[in-house]
Amino acid sequence: MSIDTEKILALIPAYNEEKHIARVVEQARAYLSVVVVDDGSRDRTAEYAEAAGAYVIRQQPNQGKGEALRTGFRYALEAGVQAVVMLDADGQHDPQEIPLFLKAYHQKHSDLIIGLRDFSKMPVIRRTTNTIGRYLFSWAAGKYVPDNQSGYRLVSNRLMEAMLSSQEGGFEFEVDMIVVCLQRGYLLDWVPIQTIYADEKSHIRPLRHVYHYFRLVWQTRRRLKR
Repeated sequence: MSIDTEKILALIPAYNEEKHIARVVEQARAYLSVVVVDDGSRDRTAEYAEAAGAYVIRQQPNQGKGEALRTGFRYALEAGVQAVVMLDADGQHDPQEIPLFLKAYHQKHSDLIIGLRDFSKMPVIRRTTNTIGRYLFSWAAGKYVPDNQSGYRLVSNRLMEAMLSSQEGGFEFEVDMIVVCLQRGYLLDWVPIQTIYADEKSHIRPLRHVYHYFRLVWQTRRRLKR
């Protein structure tokens, strides 16, 4: 099935990313139109994103990545798109890899295509926690899921529609996206991407992250148990 890139958007949720957002937007615009959801930033993220050529949706107050993505999904669905390519605003995702997602979508028309990171390139602590989390989630899903927390992904319009009713927020929203995809029998795929760590600031609170991750694992096991 052929694809029309005018019907695919780059969707970037952003919170206090004035240092990186212009470069990310400019590079992404080489391939797709860009929508930035500014999630209550206290800096000039929205201003810089607009100057770089993005359409900016301002969300006040800060509501977390999950709600920012839902806001972006609503906009995309109203615009009649086929899919969006999600990427982070902090420089961890290389916009020049967008064609990898477009090519995979053209070949298989999968509903969810996740950027598969190289865990060997991660700092030791992150590599360890991601490896443990990967195997726990795969056990819960009853299917090997090589990367469940990568935020670089392509999402089809029907999966976006399904995710509007998700009650999850933050990183949990992205994990729940995989669960919903599997529950509905939608197509799930991966493409290898670079693993980039620079000077980005994590918005994750470790104890909360661990608690909610184990909650998600248990819920996933119950929802997908065969």
